[in-house]
Amino acid sequence: MVAVLSSSLPERVGRLSGCEVTAGAPLAPLTSVRVGGPAEALVRPRSPEALVALLRLVREEGVPLTVLGGGANTLVGDGGIPGVTVKLPGDLFPEVADVGAEEGRLTLGAGSAIVRLCNVMRAQGLVGAEFLAGIPGTLGGAVTMNAGTKNGECFRVVEAVEVATADGLGWLTRADIPHGYRHTELPRGGVVTRVRFVLRKGDLEASKKVMDEDLAYRKRSQPLSQPNFGSVFANPPGDYAGRLIESVNLKGHIIGRAQVSLLHANWIVNLGGATARDVLSLLTLMQERVKQERGVVLQPEVKRVGVFLP
Repeated sequence: MVAVLSSSLPERVGRLSGCEVTAGAPLAPLTSVRVGGPAEALVRPRSPEALVALLRLVREEGVPLTVLGGGANTLVGDGGIPGVTVKLPGDLFPEVADVGAEEGRLTLGAGSAIVRLCNVMRAQGLVGAEFLAGIPGTLGGAVTMNAGTKNGECFRVVEAVEVATADGLGWLTRADIPHGYRHTELPRGGVVTRVRFVLRKGDLEASKKVMDEDLAYRKRSQPLSQPNFGSVFANPPGDYAGRLIESVNLKGHIIGRAQVSLLHANWIVNLGGATARDVLSLLTLMQERVKQERGVVLQPEVKRVGVFLP
C-alpha cells in the first residue's frame, strides 16, 4: 500500500490550474522494467506556470516529490510512490532550432524522448550526438544522470539546461552544473524543463552509419526485446560491470521473475510478472557477489524510488 500523507493530496493538486492529476496511477507501465506500485498522485503539468505552481505547493506543504522521466534506469518500489510524482509531457515546450553555417543549437523539452534529439539533429543537417541514439528514456533523464555510452556522454553536447523550482524557471550553463560519469548535480528540488544542445554541421551519411551500426550492435548484444533497465551498474575504472558479474557465475541467474540477462550480464530483465522485490534482491546479490569474490564495489545506475516492501 502507498504511504498516504493526506487523503486530499490529489484533490489539492487538482485545484492548480493546468495540472492533470491521477490518483493511484499504476507506474509499472511507465517504467522500462515494468515493475512497481502506484503513485499517490501522478501529475502531468500542461504549462511551465503549472509546473512552478506545483513545485510551490510541494515546498509549502512538505510533500515528497519524485520526477519520472521515461522510466528507464528507474526501480519503483512495490509499495508505490507517496506524494507527488511528476511526469512532463513531451510537448510541454516547442522545439527551437537555431542553425548557422558551421553549427546549430537545438532546444527541446525535457519530456521529449532521447531519440527525438537524434531525429531533429539529422533533419537540421547536424551531427555530434550519435552516441545517444540507442539510449532509452527522456532528455531530462539523460541530463539528470549524464547518460552516455563508451562513445560519449550527454554533457559533451549540452550547452545549457533550464530548471524549474518553486521560485520560477531559469537557465544554467554547462559550466554552472557540476557533472561527471553518470552523475549530475542539479539544484535541490528542481526539475529539468528544457535542454539546449550545441552541435555541428557534418557528414549526415557518416552520422547515420554510426547510429545504424550502434543500434545493430545493441540489438545483438542487449536484451532489448524484454523489459529491462538498460545497464544496472556503472562500469568501474578500467573494467566492465558485465564482465565482473559474469565472472562470478551470475549470468542467467533468476530470483522470482527477474533474471540476469543471458545476453548481457549487466542487464536485469523482467521475465513477466516480476516484482520490485525480485529485482532488488537480484541487484543486491550481483553487487554483493562481485564485492566478495572480486573486491569491487559496483555502483548502481538504477535509481530506486518509492516504498520497498519486505
